[in-house]
Amino acid sequence: MITRLKLKPGQKGTKALVEQYGDALVCVRYRYDESSRTRIKTVELIVERKELKPSRKQQQKIEDETVVPVKIEYGERQLGKMARSAGGKWDPDVKLWYIQYGKIKGTELEQHIILDALEMKIL
Repeated sequence: MITRLKLKPGQKGTKALVEQYGDALVCVRYRYDESSRTRIKTVELIVERKELKPSRKQQQKIEDETVVPVKIEYGERQLGKMARSAGGKWDPDVKLWYIQYGKIKGTELEQHIILDALEMKIL
């Protein structure tokens, strides 16, 4: 089987599939089977999105005194209480908690650190 054409969503030939699958559509491929002399249209879809946990390598770079941004979703009351008890400060403009890394190391809050914000030095 040979793939001759790979289209991104929005390109000519993908309109109906974009309407059907929306943002889940990654690409459309046209494959050709020489033996059966058929054209096969396939789609690649996103079926799940998950936030990645920080790798141990990235976590080790952060010193205990560093203030890190922590994202806690609305309604996660237990995490909010943990953030307050760790001395965290809430910033309503960016909707993030800022807490010293050493105070949350090894807790569930450590998994909610926003590494991108830390690297961009929004602090």
